[in-house]
Amino acid sequence: MAEELGEFLRARRAALAPEDSGVPTYGMPRRVPGLRRDEVARLAGISVNYYTRLEQGESHQVSDSVLQALGTALHLTVDERAHLLRLARPAQARQTRHPYGPEHLRPSVLALVESTIDQAAIVVGRYFDLLGANRLGYALYGLTPGRPTNLAKLMFLDPAMADLMPNWHTEAVHTAAYLRMATGDMPDDPMLADLVGELSIKSPEFARIWATQPVAECGHSTRHYHHPLVGPLELHEESLRVSDDPGQRIIFQGAAPGTDSADRLRMLDTISSSFPS
Repeated sequence: MAEELGEFLRARRAALAPEDSGVPTYGMPRRVPGLRRDEVARLAGISVNYYTRLEQGESHQVSDSVLQALGTALHLTVDERAHLLRLARPAQARQTRHPYGPEHLRPSVLALVESTIDQAAIVVGRYFDLLGANRLGYALYGLTPGRPTNLAKLMFLDPAMADLMPNWHTEAVHTAAYLRMATGDMPDDPMLADLVGELSIKSPEFARIWATQPVAECGHSTRHYHHPLVGPLELHEESLRVSDDPGQRIIFQGAAPGTDSADRLRMLDTISSSFPS
């Protein structure tokens, strides 16, 4: 993971404007975007030589205090700090990695999802495969039950997603950010590497976003859709990890009671009830 550590540090310092970090420029043009290595080192209170070695992937015995100082200097979020820790200490990440290979959805988890009403509910696996959903979950994305679907590929390779999601670019960045988080959790997983490789080849937009090193955990958010059957929807999302298999997530999306979106979501459920199962 040495190469990934260097790429992450370079991307994060390139994304920081000097004025946002209190670094004076004295009105002089700069030859590189963001901060220079010596500026990051000064902000973190470490030597330029030491920081340079970190960008080159030499993270042997890097201390907690140095990682905390780098997180502050680079304005890292909580999720980005966790990702930096995994990259700096790959042996520790390997000790906590999830099992690789095909996934299986417990019947009790599927029953929970299918019994959910008034909300779209889906189960997403560690490789972004759709493992199960309730009727509204399939209808929201226009998917057919039982047909294999990878949601990351759907996001970046299906043009219909740009019509479904008015804020497609923001949602695409979120997808890439969580995928980056997954690669930190499972650094040696060949199936995950194949997914990133395929997306990088087939989607120039994914390759561009991936190069910026976004990192974020899935939690809660508000998503907007323009559904072809019922029109605009504003849905509040909660993402919960399956305790016995943290690589799997149950995602619930519902509308605030009494809103137009709630009415449209009920309409979508009524329409989808007539679809063949």
